[in-house]
Amino acid sequence: MEQSPAPATRISALQLFLTFSRITLCGFGGVGFWARRVLVERLGWLTEKEYVELFSLGQLIPGPPVFNLTVLVGHRFGGWTGAAAAVSGFLLWPCLMVVGMGVLYQRYGALPQVRSALGGMLIVAAALIFSTFLKMAKVLPLSWRPWLLAILAFVGVGVLRWPLFWVLGVLAPLALLAAWKEQL
Repeated sequence: MEQSPAPATRISALQLFLTFSRITLCGFGGVGFWARRVLVERLGWLTEKEYVELFSLGQLIPGPPVFNLTVLVGHRFGGWTGAAAAVSGFLLWPCLMVVGMGVLYQRYGALPQVRSALGGMLIVAAALIFSTFLKMAKVLPLSWRPWLLAILAFVGVGVLRWPLFWVLGVLAPLALLAAWKEQL
């Protein structure tokens, strides 16, 4: 896999901190949608292809993919200082919000209005994740094999409720074989 060229300009640690703070403050229930929207559409720091490449790399590295993306983008545009600033912005506000929400939920969580609001937020978060998937899929090569494997994974885990470990244990070698055959 080719490495993307180094960015022409550096971004300040403060700007990285503020950008990733904004991403996490907007991304209740999932920040992948907001990260893509801010980094690609609003700021233009990454192209669609670069975002998909960095996000994919973030999925391969242990840990949450969007957190890994934060480290990669911070380092790319500001070195280790930029990575630390991006991670600080990414984690600070959500940690404070979770503590505050925990206190509020402990006190008001049994109210029917609170339960209804949380149910509605779940639907919105799922829609945002699906929307991001559709936008990211545009830059992927057109082939039926990845879609078939994705559908099989969804059916296995989402519908049949099989353990993710076993579904991936079967589908990952099939995906590697399909990719290898496609390269021949």
